[in-house]
Amino acid sequence: MFNVKISLFARTRELEHSIDKIHDKIIEMAMVFKEAVNIYLKERRSENYSEISKKIKILENESDRLRRDVESKLYEQNLIPDMRGNILQLVENLDKVVNLFDEVAHKFYIEQPDIPIIYHDQLRTLVRQVSDCAENMAIASRAFFRDLVTLRDYSKKVYLLEHQSDKTSAKLRKEVFDSDLELAHKIQINTFVEEVADIADLAEDCIDALLIFAIKREI
Repeated sequence: MFNVKISLFARTRELEHSIDKIHDKIIEMAMVFKEAVNIYLKERRSENYSEISKKIKILENESDRLRRDVESKLYEQNLIPDMRGNILQLVENLDKVVNLFDEVAHKFYIEQPDIPIIYHDQLRTLVRQVSDCAENMAIASRAFFRDLVTLRDYSKKVYLLEHQSDKTSAKLRKEVFDSDLELAHKIQINTFVEEVADIADLAEDCIDALLIFAIKREI
């Protein structure tokens, strides 16, 4: 299975280029998000965090614009009608990942959670895992249009990283609730840990859908 190596959009380069840009935004967003959390853990809601939070919002807005552009091209130019529904769902799924990065980063800015330094390394590990998960998801999605073998390989990486992030978040949450912090403080940290981990869950959902699309493409 998945031995196809041919561009899906051989005659629609402009559309392929727009979708490629969405993949680029996800990869960039994952890198910037890791940097943002590192800044927050060092400086809280500082001027540096404010600036990088704005950068994340710009990436989110650019991704939304690209998604609308792809949707417009698919309908107005009547491109690949047999795959249109799958491509639309794929682009919407990618956009959800970008949106969640933005939402979590903005929530750090608004709520300013007090995360004790003892948990910083574990949170950084979790952020790295979910960001890498999203990045590999974007690479897998890009491969869907060109090389289904590569899609399979990067899908495996996504599943592995999502599993690792589950273990990291569960361990961190347990340690928080086993601590002597006030209950409200525990709940606040737990909520942020869960929302960071949700990014990997969403990336995994995207891969589940991609693999189904790939099977349909081979039939």
